Amino acid sequence: MRTSFRPKDNPRVIIIQKLYGKFFNKEEQLIFPKHRFRKFIKDIVSGTIERDDVILDELSKKLGNQFNYKNLDKVFQVILKSATYEFLYKPNLSINIIIKEYLNASNYFIDNSQTKYLNALLDNVAKKLRSSNA
Repeated sequence: MRTSFRPKDNPRVIIIQKLYGKFFNKEEQLIFPKHRFRKFIKDIVSGTIERDDVILDELSKKLGNQFNYKNLDKVFQVILKSATYEFLYKPNLSINIIIKEYLNASNYFIDNSQTKYLNALLDNVAKKLRSSNA
């Protein structure tokens, strides 16, 4: 089911766009225009970029050898990194809210059929990260 929203108003759509641009185009300049969630967007984007190695290390430890991050679609990689950052460094945000928000944002980038896989992936990562860090 597609959700109706204006992508420019959804902070996680903006987060995905900014991170995609930065990770796959190193020359990309990060500019954060006026937005009611500007501080949140800037925090997530900057934190994900700064802790990229830590996030990838955590993902490889928690998901094991059967999971290969490099085989994922680039949008999946970005969503997984930013959601993992939130799971690790935003303990006041509920797992369910983080997953729901990224699934809503993903509707703008990926097919409806792929959201089930993304949901399962985010749920698996969230449970493994939050249970060990609790």
